[in-house]
Amino acid sequence: MKVLFLVQKEQRAILDRLYEGVAAHCECDLRWLSSDEQRNLRGYFRREVDVSRYDRIVFFLRFKQEIRQAGFIRTIPNLVILEHDAYQNYIPCKYTGKFSAHYRRLPWARVISSGFMVTERLREEGFDAAFVPKGYDQTQLQNQGRERDIELAFVGSINSVAYSGRKALLDELGRVEPLVVTRTQSGEEYCDTLNRIRFFVSADVGMGEYMIKNFEAMACGCVLLAFDQGNTENRALGFQDMHNVVFYQTIAQLQEKLAILRADPELATSIARNGQTLAMSEYSFARIGQRIVEELRPALRPRAALNLVERLRLKLGV
Repeated sequence: MKVLFLVQKEQRAILDRLYEGVAAHCECDLRWLSSDEQRNLRGYFRREVDVSRYDRIVFFLRFKQEIRQAGFIRTIPNLVILEHDAYQNYIPCKYTGKFSAHYRRLPWARVISSGFMVTERLREEGFDAAFVPKGYDQTQLQNQGRERDIELAFVGSINSVAYSGRKALLDELGRVEPLVVTRTQSGEEYCDTLNRIRFFVSADVGMGEYMIKNFEAMACGCVLLAFDQGNTENRALGFQDMHNVVFYQTIAQLQEKLAILRADPELATSIARNGQTLAMSEYSFARIGQRIVEELRPALRPRAALNLVERLRLKLGV
């Protein structure tokens, strides 16, 4: 299967190993698109792409740019959209409902979403949706076996509207526990910091799925204290409370479980070890890339006939 894989050139997350994971399981033409190229997909395809060469054309681009170009994107055959932010379709933010509106214009495209329940909701709306979770870069993030001198911490962004629930929870926790909230550069500094943390507080409040930080913290040997996204999501990921992860829904519940772990260091160590084993076996980017390709292989829905204007634009390359 020959795949054209279009990804963002400029982004903070380092996802090269994910792209390598995809390329390892198909004939992959990987291209990094600049912001200007993403803003003008019609021009990029006219200059650079022969769509007839590919069995699948995969977008992993900025949603903000995609929705502005749906008219052109409708003309692209064998389209699959890989999306890590579709949870925003179902939470109060500037993109509420906009993912559904965009996909309704592309009903034959397959959407690979990183949330199990998000995927189910998209399917209920009639879309061809598949679930492949987020993961972590196994070459950048490992358990270094070092002393963990930060007991309780969160590392990451709390500033956007989508993270307002996260910030509120961390602020509340910080008033009753010695919580460290910080940011780092991606790569070595981030790995070193995770390896100093004993209990990593994941605060994906109201998101309906687990963000990438959960898998990264587990892989680095932290005890993951995760805001509970529900039994269905947890089963899909193999997350088990007090076995490989620690769930909470309130600050009081988090404190109660934290007291248990502080009193029983062996239990905490066991949870961290089991979480790391799960992350390494199922959520490395090498494994996630393989799963993405598995979801590319099934036949796509027949594409509706293009209208006259779309056919003319495709023929003329305009």
